Amino acid sequence: MTYEFVDVKHTGRITVVTLNRPGVMNALHKPAHFELHEVFNAFAADPDQWVAIVTGAGDRAFCAGNDLKWQAAGGERGWNLSGFGGLTMRFHCDKPIIAAVNGVAMGGGFEIALACDLIIASENAVFALPEPRVGLAALAGGLHRLPRQIGLKRAMGMILTGRHVSAREGLDLGFVNEVVPAGEALNSAERWAGQICQNSPMSIRASKQAVMEGLNVTLAEAIAAQREYPAVREMIESADYIEGPKAFAEKRPPRWQGK
Repeated sequence: MTYEFVDVKHTGRITVVTLNRPGVMNALHKPAHFELHEVFNAFAADPDQWVAIVTGAGDRAFCAGNDLKWQAAGGERGWNLSGFGGLTMRFHCDKPIIAAVNGVAMGGGFEIALACDLIIASENAVFALPEPRVGLAALAGGLHRLPRQIGLKRAMGMILTGRHVSAREGLDLGFVNEVVPAGEALNSAERWAGQICQNSPMSIRASKQAVMEGLNVTLAEAIAAQREYPAVREMIESADYIEGPKAFAEKRPPRWQGK
């Protein structure tokens, strides 16, 4: 399928999604949100695609957030049930999603990155939730994900000031997984995705679901309930559950089947 504001490429088991509005630093408007909703729906439903990467076109920006010029000119605002960028309300995707942040990640752009499982940032990346500076608030998940990921006081320091944070500081704060030279974010994200794809996709989905569901309850409740999570049950019932130990015993690479 062809999209106007998003480029989609499949490389083996990896889906690369590129936000393609470089003229406005990949800021998103309603038509882009609806395209991204469809893109990530397709990724989630495709058993042959195991990991997704989201990045931005050009070398200046990952995503500058909401397209305020579109909004100020009277453009209709809104997104689908999956949230900003098709990701911030997508709570039931058990496949890993990596943000390859290749420049500015402001407001909703930062919220998209926080909604991903990993963030790989180039040295020129800049992160912020600057909404209070324009009379808004980061209501697409940033106000809730950031404190959960880096702790309350450090998150409030960013949220209440709207200050810009470099890739290196993001690594120190804990929301960035790796900092790489400018221009290398996507290549590095593909390396991470390739490492993930060496593992059983059933195990990866079970692990992600167990982590995310477990965060909503006490530790004791999480451990007690985890075998009933759908992705965990699918892992136990899958051919991969037999293939992994068998390949280990036979000293050969496993041949994962997935679903």
